[in-house]
Amino acid sequence: MSERSLGQIGIIGNGSWGTALAKILTDNGQNIHWWVRNEEAINNLRNRQHNPHYLTSVRFMPETIMPTNDLKGMLEKCDTVIVAVPSAYTQGVIEQVDKSVWKQKNIISAIKGILPDANLLLNDHLVTNMGFPLEQYISITGPCHAEEVADERLSYLTFSGLDDGLTEAVGKAFGNTYINTTCNHDIWGAQFAAVLKNIYAIGAGIARALDYGDNFLSVYITNCYREMYHFLQDHFEKVHPSNEHPDFHTSAYLGDLLVTCYSLHSRNRTFGTMIGKGYSVKAAVLEMNMVAEGYYAARGMQAISKDLAIPIPIATFVYRMLWENLNPSDGFLKLEKLLT
Repeated sequence: MSERSLGQIGIIGNGSWGTALAKILTDNGQNIHWWVRNEEAINNLRNRQHNPHYLTSVRFMPETIMPTNDLKGMLEKCDTVIVAVPSAYTQGVIEQVDKSVWKQKNIISAIKGILPDANLLLNDHLVTNMGFPLEQYISITGPCHAEEVADERLSYLTFSGLDDGLTEAVGKAFGNTYINTTCNHDIWGAQFAAVLKNIYAIGAGIARALDYGDNFLSVYITNCYREMYHFLQDHFEKVHPSNEHPDFHTSAYLGDLLVTCYSLHSRNRTFGTMIGKGYSVKAAVLEMNMVAEGYYAARGMQAISKDLAIPIPIATFVYRMLWENLNPSDGFLKLEKLLT
């Protein structure tokens, strides 16, 4: 096995996670091409070397970043592309460019959601609709809040891909004194775990707003992990087109669930707290000014669980609160009876 070269790297998206990934790579000596939709953000990155809207404390050396709003032009210069836009907008972005362009790139997914128009993980959409070679795909998962990356507090990332050389090259590109990296082959399981934990974190926020205490929350999260494990392991052949059984009791699975449900940095937990306090979904979205991936994931996972015939009752209750107007108090009174 030989390590693959990543060549020129581009990042699509300049939210908090995209900005955190840009910081890691540039701290490691990598120059990046950076697709940014907002002209104000481009001007700030070029002239003041920081993102005016997200992780504003992070400063970039001017020679390390090349921000642009020309997606096609950026892709022409890059060999490896990191997709870091919210899943709700990912399909619209990638469809701006001919599918033949994507097939020539290594694609690293930094989204933790389901493409809502397709109800597919990004890799499945690329393979099914664009003829993308799956060996050129890597996913980034793990408990790693952007705010802690900005502060260079030790965090752990997991890189999942089928090509060992490419996966290890990506892991090496991101590893440094404040980022520990591990690699596995579990593209589907790691991403589904990341999707499910965002849904469960919304539920955790709702519970907190409804004045459930730490004792209940610990029981709730334990049951969420059991449901996640059941989805990933007990129905392994349905979920994983590969034959490798990873260790699900690790940071990319259990760890990410814990931090997303407990941390005040978690936008999904915050979103759930607002719903539990009586905000409408629309009002919560407007108030946050950021996308909570679990909102769209809740709907996408309903379609996937039905298609695979794998029940996810806790995630279904969260879905009903968000999409079917189930009153949160009534929903959690019913949910209490499911937990052990």
